[in-house]
Amino acid sequence: MTSTVPASLTRSAEAAALQAVFLDMDGTLVDTEGFWWDAEVEVFADLGHRLDEAWRDVVVGGPMTRSAGYLIEATGADIGLAELTVLLNDKFEERISRGVPLMPGAARLLAELAAHNVPTALVSASHRRIIDRVLASLGPQHFALSVAGDEVPRTKPHPDPYLLAAQGLGADPTRCAVVEDTATGVASAEAAGCRVVAVPSVAPIQPAGGRVVVRSLEEVDVIFLRTLISAKQ
Repeated sequence: MTSTVPASLTRSAEAAALQAVFLDMDGTLVDTEGFWWDAEVEVFADLGHRLDEAWRDVVVGGPMTRSAGYLIEATGADIGLAELTVLLNDKFEERISRGVPLMPGAARLLAELAAHNVPTALVSASHRRIIDRVLASLGPQHFALSVAGDEVPRTKPHPDPYLLAAQGLGADPTRCAVVEDTATGVASAEAAGCRVVAVPSVAPIQPAGGRVVVRSLEEVDVIFLRTLISAKQ
């Protein structure tokens, strides 16, 4: 975890209810879920295996160890998890080095959160080396803190990443809003006690108690997020 948060956070009275916003990365802020699948397809093709398109929904949004482990088991590929993880990260990093497309509404939302002084964290199951690459495109100045999947004992769908982000920002998880695109990420945020805005990217996500599902980040702004938290009080 890397942080630039001062020891004491100052929040205006207007933003008191909403203490922080946590944003997922792949598929939420940047249009890279397809990049991961393409990287997996290419790596396994090099190993002599063809991935079934139906597996895509299984591996989306989860920690690399789970996704890679599933694909090893499904294909019977003769490769260890540690070696495969390196190959996948290398292939993905090669792809994002050519540029990372932002999701519609992402740049506007990040600018608005900054303009309203809402403490914001990037919380991803991707490894630190990948997050730091993508941050160059997102603008690291937009985030007071970032949490990578290889920096927590248990990553998504466990609550640890979001609990760590809340701790790092000195925030109450129940007064934090999370924006996620996968069921795995939603489960992680909800287990941490956060309110969730789901913006499904690959697989559908159903509305539920404490969770709002929208079609695009274009529907999400600071007022929307504040209302999400204040409605819970």
